[in-house]
Amino acid sequence: MLTVAPMPAEKCAYALARYSRSPDSIAKSLEWVRTHDESKFLDSFYFQYGHASIADLGHVVMCFEGVSELAATELEDEQLWDGQARSSRYQDFGSSGFVTPPELAGNPLYAETAIALLAAYRDMHERAVEHLTETLPRPDGMKPDTYRRNIAARAFDIARYCLFWGIPTGVGQVTSIRTLERQIRRLKGSEYAEVRELGMETASACREPAAVTLDGSPSAVPFAPTLAKYVEPDEHAMQARADVAEWVAHNIPSSLHAHVDDVDLLEPRCPESDIAATLVYPSVKVPYRALLNFFEDRVALRREVIDTALRSRKRRDDLLREFRTGPFVYDIVMDIGAYRDLHRHRRCQQYRQSYGTHLGYAKPDAIANAGLLELYSGIMDRTFTAIEQLPAPGSHYLLPFAARARFLFKMDFAEAEYISRLRSGVKGHFSYRRIAWEMKRKMEALRPELGRLIEATPPEEEDPLQR
Repeated sequence: MLTVAPMPAEKCAYALARYSRSPDSIAKSLEWVRTHDESKFLDSFYFQYGHASIADLGHVVMCFEGVSELAATELEDEQLWDGQARSSRYQDFGSSGFVTPPELAGNPLYAETAIALLAAYRDMHERAVEHLTETLPRPDGMKPDTYRRNIAARAFDIARYCLFWGIPTGVGQVTSIRTLERQIRRLKGSEYAEVRELGMETASACREPAAVTLDGSPSAVPFAPTLAKYVEPDEHAMQARADVAEWVAHNIPSSLHAHVDDVDLLEPRCPESDIAATLVYPSVKVPYRALLNFFEDRVALRREVIDTALRSRKRRDDLLREFRTGPFVYDIVMDIGAYRDLHRHRRCQQYRQSYGTHLGYAKPDAIANAGLLELYSGIMDRTFTAIEQLPAPGSHYLLPFAARARFLFKMDFAEAEYISRLRSGVKGHFSYRRIAWEMKRKMEALRPELGRLIEATPPEEEDPLQR
């Protein structure tokens, strides 16, 4: 076994690809790489011949500082992605300021509402600390510093409902060249100007040497220069979204609905109906169950919407992620703070409907128990009124973590078990703990023999001084 020291991502991909295609040792392959230009190899074998697995052999580390929480979530929306963002439990966002989206630059209503949300966040945290200190005395065996940190973390769990998509954060990621290429193309096709700009900045950064090195010395090697030449916006995904939205406007009745719980679980029997319902899902405001039922006996319509989504596909375009089917589909209405946490689970396919105020905001018992309901309801109502007066998509940046939205998660049983078990634990945030518990209960109802295998923790079991 031989270990290989870190090297620039494209050189690493070149070296390992040559190693797989040559009888030479890795040492000889590395010597070859030192004296040859990897860009010509990658041009030929990755970008022209389509040997995409080569790009999985080179990995890059990138950090995005001062981006909005909304942009951070968009950055993370890759299945083969590893990274971390700032934690709203362990860091105080009260003095971080806010990101103003380009769409609302200079808008006084946006700035006034953002300032008010941050003031409410600070006030709620301070008062939550007082409440929790009174109701949760320090155990004899717990050190005072540990106790204060735990109380502060639980207070942030309450106050974070006043944080909003426009809060600045930082994201560090490790991806393969192939994932980075797909990420940049997707970002460049976003509906949000900030996200599109991030896509362009990321592509530009690939042409330059690394900005930061471990020993502080300047780097002379361009980061990923060949990749930077092939990252145009994902035209197929952009056009497919527009085409499907137009199709929906003419073919999905406005009366379509279904009465479902906030956590709904389905096991689609017809893949074609599942694909059609998933394609339509982002363009409507109705539950997935209603869409699935709608397409179940409408063969011609589901073929039509599938053909509509594929109309702009070219030879090298992958199928849209909406074509990835079940087997288990959770349709969940939750606050976007909980989504921000559950979104980090990678072994599933995720989709969302458009953000907005139409589903209201969460009203957790913890806020009422702390005597903060009047303050909380006041700032939420004020914020929602402001959002409705501002144009989308810029107005989405004011959506507080309390705002509710609808999200679709497709997964196998192993991932359903993992999320339910992990996220229902007493150390978790009470919002996603409830969702994780409901995921188990829904599985027990749909597939009892599988549901019994999930060892989830009921939300009424609490240990608030754990984290």
